[in-house]
Amino acid sequence: MKKTVWIWNHYATNMYKDRAGRHYSFANYLLKQGYNPIIFCASTDHFSNENIEVMNKRYRVDTIDGITFVIIKTPDYAGNAKKRLVNMLTFYKNLFPVAKEYARINGKPDLILASSVHPLTLIAGIQIAKKFKISCICEVRDLWPESIVAYSGLKRTSLVAKILYRGEKWIYKRANKLIFTMEGGSDYIIERGWNKEQGGTIDLKKVYHINNGVDLDVFKENQTVYKFEDLDLDNEKTFKVIYTGSIRLVNNVKSIVEAAQVVKKESPNAIIFLIYGDGSDRKNLEDFCKENNINNVVFKGYVNKNRIPYVLSKSNLNIIHFEDNQIKKYGASLNKLFEYFASGKPTVSDCEFGYDLIKRYNCGMVVDQADPEQLAQAIIEFSNMPKKQYEEYCKNALAAAYDYDYQRLTEKLIELI
Repeated sequence: MKKTVWIWNHYATNMYKDRAGRHYSFANYLLKQGYNPIIFCASTDHFSNENIEVMNKRYRVDTIDGITFVIIKTPDYAGNAKKRLVNMLTFYKNLFPVAKEYARINGKPDLILASSVHPLTLIAGIQIAKKFKISCICEVRDLWPESIVAYSGLKRTSLVAKILYRGEKWIYKRANKLIFTMEGGSDYIIERGWNKEQGGTIDLKKVYHINNGVDLDVFKENQTVYKFEDLDLDNEKTFKVIYTGSIRLVNNVKSIVEAAQVVKKESPNAIIFLIYGDGSDRKNLEDFCKENNINNVVFKGYVNKNRIPYVLSKSNLNIIHFEDNQIKKYGASLNKLFEYFASGKPTVSDCEFGYDLIKRYNCGMVVDQADPEQLAQAIIEFSNMPKKQYEEYCKNALAAAYDYDYQRLTEKLIELI
């Protein structure tokens, strides 16, 4: 057996339940390479507000597909209020006694891979790795507090922001290696003035990039196994534009609906928009469609993740919508983007990211800050596209999916380990 790697992700609970996701895929391929990966996560599932029963202990241990999960007891919460902060603090606090007891029983790890979203997991990883006298790789999947400044209106100059930035710098300095899921992680450190070349304390030589991806073997298997009947998907006479994801105000799916309204008016082609997902804004958008006679949009509701590959296999064009903000320049790590690539169909996006993968692979069209009219014109262009040109986009999408297959991404991770 090669090295034992503890993977810490507060929110890997859904990976435990779904048998899928970034760290589940990493663990799966590490296991196949002879490593011993162990995933530590919270008992609460952020995405469903469910709580896995842990009984009276601080943690429980389960094994799924040969992967060991250490599930740490954390309190219930809903939304992003104070109870969520308590949940984060509890996870951080409980990591210390759980790590100590688990190591006493099973032996200490050779390495800790501590992954955000929130930084407390990274702090715990660094602190406990120091006690064990081992290395800690810190994985940054969200820029805190930069994302809060961009999305929630936290002032960059506020006391809270200054404290969070100091904590972020502390993490980056003390991590043995840093992985950013967004490609512009080094750019961010340089812009903050934290790198050694600018008189800072962070060595950019220890900064790496491993994006999110897709497990192509699982994707292809699910595409075959989880087929289902759907009259809209099966209709070969329509050009199907598919969106998958949450339907909340923050996702602004209304811009896609408004683009569909333009398409209906300006294109003679039978173009239908199929929206898979659910959320608090779905009812409002359905009412909006009825009131405005937008009958080329169908809200399909929530579908299990394992059915998404089959849905996308029936697509003619996938759609990415993203709210314009100040952090998009550092790159994107959207899970759905890699599923879109794996479908072998082109993608249209209304947001140009730094290091934009759609543009890099020429597997779709990017119209930055597109209004509904511009988005509609891009969709109409694809519906009228000559077959040879369209197939070239499809081929390029599969090439992108191959490069971001988790089997290859795990090889990059093993190099760092």
